[in-house]
Amino acid sequence: MDNTDKSLVRALYVLLIIGLAIGIYMTVYKYTGNDAMCLGSGACSSVTSSPYSVVNGIDVPVIGTVGNIALLFILFFENRNSFLQKNGTLVFFAIALAGFAFVLWLIYLEIFVLKALCPFCVSAQTVMILTFIIAVTRLVRNPNL
Repeated sequence: MDNTDKSLVRALYVLLIIGLAIGIYMTVYKYTGNDAMCLGSGACSSVTSSPYSVVNGIDVPVIGTVGNIALLFILFFENRNSFLQKNGTLVFFAIALAGFAFVLWLIYLEIFVLKALCPFCVSAQTVMILTFIIAVTRLVRNPNL
């Protein structure tokens, strides 16, 4: 792994830990309904109480939290597990792609349907978009695929 790859992995760790922290924070907010936790526009409750804040019975912040944990797990074990040594970059990309597509859907809903932007949601979405961009970069740079 060259220095650029190491830098990309470090950036991913930082992004995913931030995403995990936001996911946990928003999960706590969703379950407590403590509006003092929402900063900025105060649109958190509009977004987290909408019918779109639950997918197949699972709260969206929980999905984000689990997604960040899964990506962290893959990244951590990429050089420690034979399957992930061979396929980790591709598996990471696939999950990041699913997260990216989900985030695009959520952005659409917030802007055009709910007409409300939750600052923590936007932060989590930004983290996922940046994670996806780095995942694409790593996939393109990986000569083993």
